[in-house]
Amino acid sequence: MPAAGVAVVLEAQAGEGWREIGRSMTDGDGRVRTFAAPGELLAAGSYRLRFDTAAYQAGFYPEVVITFTVGEVAQHYHVPLLLSPFGYSTYRGS
Repeated sequence: MPAAGVAVVLEAQAGEGWREIGRSMTDGDGRVRTFAAPGELLAAGSYRLRFDTAAYQAGFYPEVVITFTVGEVAQHYHVPLLLSPFGYSTYRGS
């Protein structure tokens, strides 16, 4: 079932560290629709999503971090997170 109300942070790699791009909460469908202004594209580079999973359910993983690379800036990037109390999986969605 969709996880509504999960805090998610988007960060971009900046040298040796990370810089926050935006914060949002998942909606009733368990999705974050946007972190940026409409029409704004992410630059090519490495990014990560941090999900506050502890606020959604008690389990082994209080936070899930997914690091990914944006290569084609005009493409749509959908990064699903499937969560259970003792595991999670992710993939590049369409």
